[in-house]
Amino acid sequence: MDLTKIFIQAFAPLLANYWWLFLLLMIVSLLKTPFMKGVVGEFQVNVLAKLFLDKKIYTLFKNVTLPTEDGTTQIDHVIVSRYGVFVIETKNMKGWIFGGPRQEFWTQKIYRYTGKFQNPLRQNFKHTKTLESALGIGADKLFSLVVFIGDSEFKTPMPEHVVYAGGYIRFIKSKQQPILSDSEVREICHKIQTGRLKPSIKTHLDHVNHVKMIVEQKPQQGQNSCPRCGKPMLLRTARSGDDQGRQFWGCSGYPKCRTVRPV
Repeated sequence: MDLTKIFIQAFAPLLANYWWLFLLLMIVSLLKTPFMKGVVGEFQVNVLAKLFLDKKIYTLFKNVTLPTEDGTTQIDHVIVSRYGVFVIETKNMKGWIFGGPRQEFWTQKIYRYTGKFQNPLRQNFKHTKTLESALGIGADKLFSLVVFIGDSEFKTPMPEHVVYAGGYIRFIKSKQQPILSDSEVREICHKIQTGRLKPSIKTHLDHVNHVKMIVEQKPQQGQNSCPRCGKPMLLRTARSGDDQGRQFWGCSGYPKCRTVRPV
């Protein structure tokens, strides 16, 4: 008797009686993936908007993917109203969070685990600038907001325009001065609806692949950057001296920066 038949005979009763347990374990494992955490976090933000923001005043757009010069950018939520356009980035995280507004990366710490993630304020800055250009409106009409969903706690001072879920609706409702006319609101909603890429699995996967490509290129760019000033290193050839004709890496900031590195 082969091993496959032995395995089936041994575990068939267990699977028959406890299939629901295996299904539950699969669902729990799925919910722990970064993708599903993002989906759950965005769902919570959507529910809060529907419950506490008047639909006659606020228009919610979810998962807005816009084309850019170098690919695409995906915005979790855009809320349009007479009080401005709110550009929202959602982070579903737990543990302690450490980060400042000017840092490139923030830190997440859960017991012995320590991880780094991109500063979401920087991430949302690109979203906001893309919308500003696409909508043709001034920067003073857009408000960037990062919303942390989940059991997380900032151990450094929480930066401006970063809130927990409870502060998300309060932030939006704190803007009481109308800065857009009703016709401008309608035009902005029309531009978002017609300018966004069609929401689909393909659109999402294309954007994910674009982000992966950027992440993979960053270490390569870092390896070829000047260790002193951060500017790109250029391949040069010595024109004189004992090393005449030999190639080396020289800082593109020359003559202000004279850093060199052997090939």
